[in-house]
Amino acid sequence: MSSEEYVLTLVLQVEKVERPGQTDALETAARAVLAILADERSVGEGEWAEAMRGWQDARIRKVVRRARGAEWRRAEALPGITVTGGTAVVRVFPPVPLDEVPKDLAKLQVTGTDLEDPEELPVPEHGAPVIWVNPGLTMSTGKTMAQVGHGVHLAWFELSDADRKAWQEDGFRLAVRTATPALWKDLMASGLPVVQDAGFTEIDPGSYTVIADHPALR
Repeated sequence: MSSEEYVLTLVLQVEKVERPGQTDALETAARAVLAILADERSVGEGEWAEAMRGWQDARIRKVVRRARGAEWRRAEALPGITVTGGTAVVRVFPPVPLDEVPKDLAKLQVTGTDLEDPEELPVPEHGAPVIWVNPGLTMSTGKTMAQVGHGVHLAWFELSDADRKAWQEDGFRLAVRTATPALWKDLMASGLPVVQDAGFTEIDPGSYTVIADHPALR
């Protein structure tokens, strides 16, 4: 285990007038986490590889912030990867030690982001990985974004190199949905990757937040 604690930052663009949809923000955040895990800079001798190893050897801590206007432009100027969904835009930044978060990220607001879905969600595409959210918890959009990020991260850990490559070539297709209580019970018994939260914010320590259902893991 690394003795130094690292944190990976995700920043959601939330402009004053146009706000992204909740589920689109969650799915875009999940793909952003996968994008940085798969990036050539994150592995081997890549420029982010040492930080990624230090982060993944400890608690895979993720913090979600939001930005608009000039704040967003300053964040975009820092090294990272921007992932665009339907209405959501998320930029993911390589992990840094907790006390070394760039000031243009550290000063961004971390709480109070609550979005809504504009319409009823379609059934996930056949064969698409689904990140299921625990129906028994109440979490802010930002908190849920971090949790689905953990969920895809755990799935990535468990996939073979071939399955990772196939997912990447498929553009990290996935869906995020809230499970029904009955489905959640079945998923908890399935052996699929489940995120157990440390409980630093919003929910009780030890709460199970999301389960990553990737077809290759069944």
